[in-house]
Amino acid sequence: MRVEVIVEIRPTEDPEKVKRALLNVFEPEELEVRSEDEETFLIARASSYKSLLKLKDAIWRQGIQDAARSVLSRSLAGEGRIVFHLNKQAAYVGVVSFATEPGESPLGPIIFNVETSDVRRFLDWIAPRTYKGKVFYEGPPPD
Repeated sequence: MRVEVIVEIRPTEDPEKVKRALLNVFEPEELEVRSEDEETFLIARASSYKSLLKLKDAIWRQGIQDAARSVLSRSLAGEGRIVFHLNKQAAYVGVVSFATEPGESPLGPIIFNVETSDVRRFLDWIAPRTYKGKVFYEGPPPD
């Protein structure tokens, strides 16, 4: 598994608050700030499912497994690759809110790029199906 998360730091934003938003939903192994032209990005990388435990915990705590599964299922970007966006402001307060439309996250989204050998296993682990409000089947962690 390989996970890369990119978030833009806009000139009006406090870089520490942007970093806090990212770290509320992701546990990186590497973290770097990269400036290109006049834009600055915070880039985080990891190679283990453990980096996504904060995101999974927030999805479960909020009880939005089915909604998350639906969004993630529609976010397939190629074989074994899922790209999805989270609202940066919601992440800052520890809440998962998927940004599915351009402009839905006014300060720019947190962009997750997940590569895994088994997308279904990833979905069954992070956002399993539920039945009458209870998890129907929780899969093992992805590779």
